Amino acid sequence: MSSAVVLMAYGSPERLDDVPAYYADIRGGRPIKPEHLDDLVERYRRLGIEDESPLNAITEQTRAALERELGDVPVFTGMKHWTPRIADAAERALAGGAGTMVGLVLAPHWSELSIAGYREQLGAALAGRAELVFVDSWHDDPAFIDVLADRVRGSDAHVVFTAHSLPARAEPIYQQQLLETSQLVAERAGLDRWTFSFQSESPTGEPWLGPDILDHLEELYAQGVRDVLVCPVGFVADHLEIRWDLDNEAAEKAQELGLEFARIEMPNEDPAFVSVLASLVRRALAVPSKT
Repeated sequence: MSSAVVLMAYGSPERLDDVPAYYADIRGGRPIKPEHLDDLVERYRRLGIEDESPLNAITEQTRAALERELGDVPVFTGMKHWTPRIADAAERALAGGAGTMVGLVLAPHWSELSIAGYREQLGAALAGRAELVFVDSWHDDPAFIDVLADRVRGSDAHVVFTAHSLPARAEPIYQQQLLETSQLVAERAGLDRWTFSFQSESPTGEPWLGPDILDHLEELYAQGVRDVLVCPVGFVADHLEIRWDLDNEAAEKAQELGLEFARIEMPNEDPAFVSVLASLVRRALAVPSKT
């Protein structure tokens, strides 16, 4: 029986004119405040996205590298909130004769408010036409920990691990896995000074998980920290949350405070990271599905 991989990501608008439709998809029919849409459009404009998105190109590069690494297993990209959709990726894999589908999200930590949605979309698209083997979480994968540890090892700066915040009603397992990843990376890299904070909170009108990175930078400065290295553990690519929320907002906050600020190079299509993804796929295919 042939196999295929649906490599899933959140998605990003391909051009500036796509931002309103993209934001509407994220909101799922909920009302959109004009000022929030204007803010998102301005962020993408300042990142240089007019007629082509370098953010989606990163996902495609990772997909292509993973397919090369796997050799005889095709890999299809499926986006949660943009094109190609997860359902489109599933149809392409089925058309190619796949009888077993590995669902792998480019996000290492499980959450009912996030990863469960990817699984639901992929499962609905397959509708029992193929066996689904879904990788729920890979937050403690030793090779993934090595990739991150290599990026912070030897730093004299205070390392701040970050991940996307979620509404505070999110189940505890999300926070537990994030802290476990951070602890494992710190131990592997031999770090003495590190903390964790959230980033990229959305304006939904409800409480979100904290502390937020901007508030945390102020706390660190008050404690006497003057040099910070940010290591995202909940993100694996240079997307909006990295290039805007960290490289612009957090960097500007650090400059205001007088903090030296840097972040790690994101895994993207780094061969070591692609090898991690390939290992996850191979292990998934070796284990019978529970669904």
